[in-house]
Amino acid sequence: MPFFSIITVCYNSEKTIEKTLQSVLSQTEQDFEYILIDGASTDGTLDILRAWEPKFGGRMKIVSEPDAGIYDAMNKGIRMARGTLVGIVNSDDFYQSDALERVKAHYDPSLRYQILYGAQNNIDDDGDITTVEFVHHKNLPVRMINHPASFVANAVYQEKSLYSLEYRSVSDYDFMLKMFYDPDVTFLPIHEVLTNFYVGGVSSSTKSHLETFKLWRRYGCITNKRYWLITLSTYVKSIIR
Repeated sequence: MPFFSIITVCYNSEKTIEKTLQSVLSQTEQDFEYILIDGASTDGTLDILRAWEPKFGGRMKIVSEPDAGIYDAMNKGIRMARGTLVGIVNSDDFYQSDALERVKAHYDPSLRYQILYGAQNNIDDDGDITTVEFVHHKNLPVRMINHPASFVANAVYQEKSLYSLEYRSVSDYDFMLKMFYDPDVTFLPIHEVLTNFYVGGVSSSTKSHLETFKLWRRYGCITNKRYWLITLSTYVKSIIR
């Protein structure tokens, strides 16, 4: 059984995915399986995956079929995962070369339910690192930790929860909040950069912000009055823009 199961969800990612593939292949810790969940891409993504498959020496698994969104695709990969820890790297992001080695060094074998997480480089459209971001899990009621720099014990996914399909863009935050309030789950911070994340996208949209407010209300992070105030304010700002 591999120590790590690494999952990449992709759709029409031919322009970016090779950097992601290379970052996994070149890890200093090689005890992993690599699961690619492709949403039936119509460009050359699948051809790229098949060309790279032999380089992984039997450790790459490819599934290409329609899905019900990114979290449905993530769940497919998680259900296939055999590793002790599960990491998810986006098809336009890439790991530091020693990310898995660092995570394995911080793993606590005495804890069945654990989530390890670190820092990430935030990269702009020009390829420049603009910020190095680390969010401690104690801040989860107001801010999401770095999901691309997170590694979740497989037992957490299999015995606690997968990603909800209720949300379009914040189910990772929903999952982490759910685990934050679960007394069985331990969060282990790693104060090192593990991955590189391209900023922007769905998670930065107005719809994402509105979904986040719903999460905060659901988990009691804000009052109902506060929810309606910030929701209305967000709607007004979006109209003005």
